[in-house]
Amino acid sequence: MRTFGGFKSGTEFFYGEVRGEDVHLLAKPYWIALERTGELRKLGQLDVDLPVAPSKLIAVGLNYADHIAEMKRTPLETPLIWFKAPSSLLPHNGKIEIAFPVHQTDFETELAIVIGRRAKNVSAEQARDFVCGYTIALDISDRDLQKSEKQFGRCKSFDTYTPIGPFVYADIDVGDLPVELRQNGEVRQKARTSQMIYSVSEIVSFASQSLTLMPGDVILTGTPSGVGPIRAGDKLEARIGDWPPLRNPVINAN
Repeated sequence: MRTFGGFKSGTEFFYGEVRGEDVHLLAKPYWIALERTGELRKLGQLDVDLPVAPSKLIAVGLNYADHIAEMKRTPLETPLIWFKAPSSLLPHNGKIEIAFPVHQTDFETELAIVIGRRAKNVSAEQARDFVCGYTIALDISDRDLQKSEKQFGRCKSFDTYTPIGPFVYADIDVGDLPVELRQNGEVRQKARTSQMIYSVSEIVSFASQSLTLMPGDVILTGTPSGVGPIRAGDKLEARIGDWPPLRNPVINAN
């Protein structure tokens, strides 16, 4: 397994590969080319920033049977996809700002795919060849707006509504990993990626039939059951496998 991320040192931003306590600086984003600069930094002396910069941020809905049941929805014959604004991305330890505190705003934890190669009309059998890596994401959702509007873009695209990270992992099998969300230390969501209705390969293939996936694009693969409301003061911790957890506190937007 290889580990990549985005980092800040003061005002300087860069991508790097994490090896133990060291970060090897990269000349380009890791999804473009693995070209090291030769410079090393200590992980503990850096701020972890966004590990992705997608041209498109795609979400998949209704991909776990138990979540379909809790949302009182009907299974579809194909993946359900929509777009989230890339401006909604939030790094590890960033504060989720609830846009409308009087609305029900829910957490959803998900496995996210990072695309590594331009993909158009690829088969499910080929799809893994176009994946750069995987990471943890949260799809924060304003349920009041989701129920009142026919499209999901706005209710899930407020600033800070897509926490992601801390890192991206390549050369790893994500076919059967545990997925978990803890809210203030209490387990709220618990499932395995093997419970997804549509696999990573099927999702990438399906999306590529409709549009061209570009290197760096991110696809959220859907959430299991257990979704619930967040409030100012909450602390969310999302986990997949034994990866470092994605942690984000919650506040109300000003």
